[in-house]
Amino acid sequence: MSKPVIKQDPLYQLLRNEDIKGFNEQRDKLDAGELKSGDYRGRDLRNMNAAGLDFSNSYFRNADLSGIDFRDTNLEGASLLDAKLSGTYFPAELSAAEIRLSLDTGTRLRYDHKN
Repeated sequence: MSKPVIKQDPLYQLLRNEDIKGFNEQRDKLDAGELKSGDYRGRDLRNMNAAGLDFSNSYFRNADLSGIDFRDTNLEGASLLDAKLSGTYFPAELSAAEIRLSLDTGTRLRYDHKN
């Protein structure tokens, strides 16, 4: 399991700087491949367009993820400790119990590949 990395990638930096409007405008124009294994701890990411992105192995501790639609986003291996999740959609492969375990203890999200 990789540890979160603070990267110099332009899209990654837009999220680190909480420039969600700029991120949403640039996400389809720039390479989104550097978002995985990222450190997003404590960031306000509300209103982010996460469709089709790969946030696997990322840290979202204390991040505000309220209202984000992650249904078409790879979150396998991500950690959600103490994140704000009001109104957030998650992939069908993640059970409510798995999300709660990550939210409460920081465990990495494990997908149920049986669905």
